[in-house]
Amino acid sequence: MARPWDVGDELWALIEPVLPPWPEKAPGPKPIPDRSCLQGILFVLHTGIGWEDLPQELGFGSGMTCWRRLERWTEAGVFDQVHQLLLAKLNAANLIDWSRAAMDGSHIDAKKGAMEPVRRRSTALNPARSTT
Repeated sequence: MARPWDVGDELWALIEPVLPPWPEKAPGPKPIPDRSCLQGILFVLHTGIGWEDLPQELGFGSGMTCWRRLERWTEAGVFDQVHQLLLAKLNAANLIDWSRAAMDGSHIDAKKGAMEPVRRRSTALNPARSTT
């Protein structure tokens, strides 16, 4: 049985081209491979352990290494791109039931909004007279 944090070859082939390149002249030791860091990130998210508790024996690198890589990839927009790639792939295979999809303001920005504020009409039968 596959572990939830294992990244298969097919999934890795989709993710790897989206990852930002590592700087050639980066100081320090040779970095942990991206695939190992991704598996470490998934392990932490799946198990709920703290970053500092990530077991070194699993070969994912330290928790701080995985956390820094997560931060770097988030800033580069990697996860949004991977999400779009996976949605496109699933949609092309007709594996998404769009009848169950929902969209609201938390998913789509309303850039223009209302042109000008609309005065709200009272729903009372006899609105009270102004005292000013």
